[in-house]
Amino acid sequence: MIYMDNSATSPIKEEVLNEMLPYLKEEFGNPSTLYTLGRNAKKGLDQARANVADLINADSKEIVFTSGGTESDNWAIKGIAIKLRDEGKHIITTEIEHPAVKNTCEYLENFGFETTYLPVQENGIISIEDLKNAIREDTILISVMHANNEIGTIQPIEEIGKIAKEKDIIFHCDAVQSIGKIPVDVKAANIDLLSMSSHKIYGPKGVGALFIRKGLRLDPYIHGGGQEGGKRSGTENVAGIIGFGKAAEIAKRDLEANTEQLTAIRDALIEKILDRIPESYLNGDPDTRLPNNVNVRFAAIEGESMILRLDAKGINGATGSACSSKSLSPSYVLSALGLADADIHGSLRLSLGTENSLEDVDTVVDTLEEIVATLRTMSPIWDNEKNASIAFDESSFTSH
Repeated sequence: MIYMDNSATSPIKEEVLNEMLPYLKEEFGNPSTLYTLGRNAKKGLDQARANVADLINADSKEIVFTSGGTESDNWAIKGIAIKLRDEGKHIITTEIEHPAVKNTCEYLENFGFETTYLPVQENGIISIEDLKNAIREDTILISVMHANNEIGTIQPIEEIGKIAKEKDIIFHCDAVQSIGKIPVDVKAANIDLLSMSSHKIYGPKGVGALFIRKGLRLDPYIHGGGQEGGKRSGTENVAGIIGFGKAAEIAKRDLEANTEQLTAIRDALIEKILDRIPESYLNGDPDTRLPNNVNVRFAAIEGESMILRLDAKGINGATGSACSSKSLSPSYVLSALGLADADIHGSLRLSLGTENSLEDVDTVVDTLEEIVATLRTMSPIWDNEKNASIAFDESSFTSH
């Protein structure tokens, strides 16, 4: 199997699993208890918190563990909305945010909040001028993701953070896709709230964290026994958090080497797809994107059929974000780039991981070339007679 859907989830690394196992067996204590088993669990949580904080240049006291990125996004946005509702009810976000942000903003609109959804340019990046023009006297929150989960484009968060700080507006950043893949520094980017998830960086599912800048107080999102310093009640998922902490430690340790490896594979994959498959195009910015993200589209192709045929050959990819991959609706992220529905349905996301190698590239491209050619013979919108003569004409590749 060649797994290239790491933006959906990543496999747990052996080091991470080994770190978790004791807390699923002999070290099973509740960290809120005072005896040795509990103290051992608490010590493990403290180390994990320090590791996660270190990954984003934060203080460990600024990290609160959650069930994942979705909870972190919900808590950040709803928390600020509730806290600052008497000061204003205007939120700024983008058209390509993850549903955990987009749907939360839409929910708040039922209670009198207003949201400005910033458009993106053709490359998937917002205009800083659009952001400046959208700010109002009653703007209380700017929520912009660091890197997009579908097209991998990276937003200028340091510029956004600087503007937010100058205007005294809270800045929330969904960094679920970026942590562990590119440097994330909450201090340099003036970020007040940052969402993270474990299973995108080779940790377990069901664990995440919210960075809350020191001095910023949010009401608890879940009430109960007062765990996580009274900020998020409920007995902690100790083994999961331990795994997240270890994954964060490994991610920081290997960041430079992984970036070099993934960028080389990404660039080779993009180049060979565009060179060898007629009428194939890259979605998103060619340079300002995650090192592991490849998102391409093919004319006259139905994406679901392409995914199923790739799967039959032992290759895993996606047609859009994992959260909406079963939906037949066109991706709103790709729609925001100005693509037609037919082009959107013919898009493929391949998100690389550290288990991938340059040797995988030729296998994937050979398989994809064969699948695309086969599907086009069945396509009612692909002119087979016309394109058969240019399929191997090198001059036709210049427009890809």
